[in-house]
Amino acid sequence: MKNSEQNITAIGLMSGTSCDGLDIAYCEFNYQLEKWSYKILASETLAYDASLLYKLKGAVSMSGLALMQLDRDFGTYCGKSILTFLMKNNLPAPNIIGSHGHTVFHTPETGLTYQLGSGASIYGACDIPVACDFRSVDVALGGQGAPLVPLGDQLLFSEYDYCLNLGGISNISFEQEGKIIGFDICPVNMVLNYLAQKAGFEYDKDGELAASGKVNTELLSTLNRLEFYKENGPKSLGKEWFDTNFLPLIQIHESLGINNLLATAVEHIAEQMAATIHLHKKNNARLLATGGGAFNKHLMQVFTQKLKGVCSVEIVDTQTVAFKEALIFGLLGALRLLKEKNVLCSATGSSRDHCGGALYGV
Repeated sequence: MKNSEQNITAIGLMSGTSCDGLDIAYCEFNYQLEKWSYKILASETLAYDASLLYKLKGAVSMSGLALMQLDRDFGTYCGKSILTFLMKNNLPAPNIIGSHGHTVFHTPETGLTYQLGSGASIYGACDIPVACDFRSVDVALGGQGAPLVPLGDQLLFSEYDYCLNLGGISNISFEQEGKIIGFDICPVNMVLNYLAQKAGFEYDKDGELAASGKVNTELLSTLNRLEFYKENGPKSLGKEWFDTNFLPLIQIHESLGINNLLATAVEHIAEQMAATIHLHKKNNARLLATGGGAFNKHLMQVFTQKLKGVCSVEIVDTQTVAFKEALIFGLLGALRLLKEKNVLCSATGSSRDHCGGALYGV
């Protein structure tokens, strides 16, 4: 660090692949005695209105011009939302905004990754410095551009042996031979929300629909044989992979009924996540579970049962569970402002640790 002590405020913005809204977290980070600590002073999830949701879901097939316009408009929306959030919570402007953006394309094997939400437009709308586009440098350095959360896990949650996030996609980080390893595991809310919405629900509350269904062993076996699960990390998933490899297997089995498909998807998710822990087993291990999927009681029950006697699964306060990714993107923004490394090559597979992200207003 440049100084032995640092105190910095940041807003973290996160828009996940499940399109369930914009997460905003106002955070205070302190660096003292060579250790980072944090407080989330305020947080909120803003649900997207029907028009914006339609555009975000259709962004992948837009023309170049329409995509540029949405990039600008979504950035402006984020900036204005921050101003409203600050006024509502009577908070001063933070030192930096760390914005993940909304992923439209992610094919690191072709050298491409793209997240909507123009940093210039965010800055223009709220006049607060912005760090964004954290993935592009990593991909340019030969990495996956994901996951980016492991450094935050290391700096803020080092008391846990595993940090598992269950968002649109599940990802994990842990220490192995002195290095922080991280990678994506499997789709979670991306598939669960898709199925629940087919049944007329926004999502499967507490996993109640899945709990009432029966697991189809044929479909489960087919899902478990997907090539991605045989690959070693670093590795990452995107919507393209989901649409091409996972979704068709669900769609050709729609005659099973939504509840049975959900039951099978939950079993698959739990099996893949548990298999990862078993493969990298540690004694007396503790696992921190966060993200929207951690609120799915049925999923967590099935997953926890598969780790019985192997690892304790811990779900902490609701705010940390819901806003951990936004919290960590706030931290990545703070580190970018301080010109400190914020991406680990051991997690992404890039050629070196580095300081990623574009800055606006600094």
